Amino acid sequence: MIQDIIFDLGGVLIDWNPDYVFNKVFEGRPEDKRHFFEKICTSDWNEEQDAGRSLREATQLLVDRHPEWKEQIEAYYGRWEEMLGGPIEGTVEIFRQLKESGRYKIYALTNWSAELFPIALERYEFLHWFDGRVVSGEEKMRKPFPEFYQLTLERFGLEAANTLFIDDNARNVKAAEELGIQCIRFTAPEQLEAELKATGLL
Repeated sequence: MIQDIIFDLGGVLIDWNPDYVFNKVFEGRPEDKRHFFEKICTSDWNEEQDAGRSLREATQLLVDRHPEWKEQIEAYYGRWEEMLGGPIEGTVEIFRQLKESGRYKIYALTNWSAELFPIALERYEFLHWFDGRVVSGEEKMRKPFPEFYQLTLERFGLEAANTLFIDDNARNVKAAEELGIQCIRFTAPEQLEAELKATGLL
């Protein structure tokens, strides 16, 4: 029986997308944008900041390697707040309903830079509804590594079999399932609502 629910944040409760900045930076140059994200500001590079590397160090590392892309590299964190598109309202409403039901403890487990997470805390009031939050940049570990999930379970006294994890990333969902955590892979608020209702959780 599900007693505890863990939400991912980016892509589930918060709309975050670098395209909000880089569609402007690379306007009319889609090939340059593709190259930039595939070869320079890659997802692997970004995840190191989620795991605790400083934004200054990360930026300088790429500027040293790719000085011709200095302006675009510096825009990644220099204009990071513009990448926040706002709350995903449908999911926030589901969160509110789950919280108000009183049936569950609800937690957040997020890959997020410790330097940038305070911006989200100021901007999104619903982040203060959680019974606990675990932020990768603060813990110096991240999804999908099992120790990050294990830390969360142990910190809040959760039983994997009685915990539901909601994340939009298939890799993160697979890692949680391998630890015995029940999961829903999020694709849209309507899909999440339907699955929660079908299982009697909402």
